[in-house]
Amino acid sequence: MMTDLWHRSWPWYVTGPLVGLIAVSLLAIGSKQLGVSSNLRHLCAMLAPGKVSYFGYDWRREGLWNLVFILGVVVGGFVGGVLLANPHPVAITPAAVTSLAKLGIRDFSGLVPHELFTWHMLLTPRGLIMFVGGGFLIGFGTAYAGGCTSGHGITGLAGLQLASLVTVIAFFAAGAAASFVVLPLLVPR
Repeated sequence: MMTDLWHRSWPWYVTGPLVGLIAVSLLAIGSKQLGVSSNLRHLCAMLAPGKVSYFGYDWRREGLWNLVFILGVVVGGFVGGVLLANPHPVAITPAAVTSLAKLGIRDFSGLVPHELFTWHMLLTPRGLIMFVGGGFLIGFGTAYAGGCTSGHGITGLAGLQLASLVTVIAFFAAGAAASFVVLPLLVPR
């Protein structure tokens, strides 16, 4: 019974309040931000303090908890994706299966489609555009927006920040545009 709890999706009415408790917990400890995009700055401040004025701050006081948070994300991803891996294919709607099949994606046996996420795909021009270009755009977007989706979507919205609302709307609009316009151009057929 308990192992079944770890091998299936949790309902929204359980995960939603848990995510909400994260925002409340951060406010309780005096922090105003949650996210992963600021960790690169903290790592640079830790590894090269004083070399660039932007990194000249006390990363232990400002960013240690955030570095521990990102370590927990990586460890949690490993535990969930490898140690507690669900042997069943990812559950997606029949409409999504049909849409992805039109793009040539038919293998749903893992966490991600094998037609897209392989070393062979990375070494193609489309793969480089999708992974390297996409990674650059994500990095640029989080720097330009002053945070990532989790930071704006959880703590920014919880703090009733208008800028976070605008940013979250822009993130979702860009994701929808990428799904319906850019992805079909990049997926090999």
